[in-house]
Amino acid sequence: MQPTDTEILWLNLTNAGLGLATLAGIGVLAWSVVRELTERAKSRVSVHQLDPHSAFIPELGLTMADGGEKIDEDEEKAKETEK
Repeated sequence: MQPTDTEILWLNLTNAGLGLATLAGIGVLAWSVVRELTERAKSRVSVHQLDPHSAFIPELGLTMADGGEKIDEDEEKAKETEK
């Protein structure tokens, strides 16, 4: 018994849909891997290079010597002149 043209059409459409779903899944997986690797690469940059008054402690996260609030140089000079 030979399949009819309609059966072949639906079989081809189903295969095309499954193929597109598979490619979409592979694309999402690849995108997630790329994002994860870029985040890991960014985390390798020393925080000390960005701000000399900060330190990264894995248990605490980003900590700063002044309690966590960054003070601008202008504010610091204003406080010194007030004293």
